[in-house]
Amino acid sequence: MKGSFNKIIQSETPVLIDFYADWCAPCKMLTPILKDVKQELGDRIKIVKIDVDSNSNIAGRYQIRGVPTMILFKRGEIRWRKSGVLPKDALLQELRPLLES
Repeated sequence: MKGSFNKIIQSETPVLIDFYADWCAPCKMLTPILKDVKQELGDRIKIVKIDVDSNSNIAGRYQIRGVPTMILFKRGEIRWRKSGVLPKDALLQELRPLLES
């Protein structure tokens, strides 16, 4: 995953990484919210889920201490970061301005 992860976050299109774990109940709550966000934003964003248990090296590099944690990358730079579950409208409100810049 490491090589492809670096390639993924270098994208021109903003990439929202959802760091999650299978045993995490809030992570399961976030999944349908992210599907709705993707549907609403379409091609303006990519959403990628990364299991912290299978990808501990990546989780360690970004100091993921709790799940779910979302990080928005554009051209390899972190543009936004948030831990926990956000309702769809709140998430869209935070992400939209970042997609324009």
